[in-house]
Amino acid sequence: MILKLNNPVLQIVIGLILFYVGLRMFSGGMKSVGRIEWLEAFTANPLLVFFGSILCTVAWQSSSLSTAAIVGLVASGMLPMSSAIAAVLGSNIGTTGTIWLAGAFASEGIPTGPVRHIAIVHSGANLLMALVLLPFTQHLSRWVSKL
Repeated sequence: MILKLNNPVLQIVIGLILFYVGLRMFSGGMKSVGRIEWLEAFTANPLLVFFGSILCTVAWQSSSLSTAAIVGLVASGMLPMSSAIAAVLGSNIGTTGTIWLAGAFASEGIPTGPVRHIAIVHSGANLLMALVLLPFTQHLSRWVSKL
């Protein structure tokens, strides 16, 4: 049996491999960023990182890419753990932009009906989680560091 390039299964597998390789390369690049002085004031403030993570995730429509960036910055020592927790919470909110965009395209405007309900639940759950956990990033950081 010969697999053709227009085979959907083959396209999915190749796409996943390319996505994985791209994330690995991106994460490696983030590790090599190392110390950039002008970023230190930003990365030291969990609230700024939280909002920055929301914007970046909405912009590139990928919480996986945001997570790869977060892991790379933590591994390089550039991003403190408390800021990394805030960034993850922000990327969770940013990723809800995807469902709103998809709903807008599917509904040809503002999502309505079940699409809107799903978007509201998805956004609400992530927003609630961020509101509850964001004030405790320092405590969570200390707790996670003990694990």
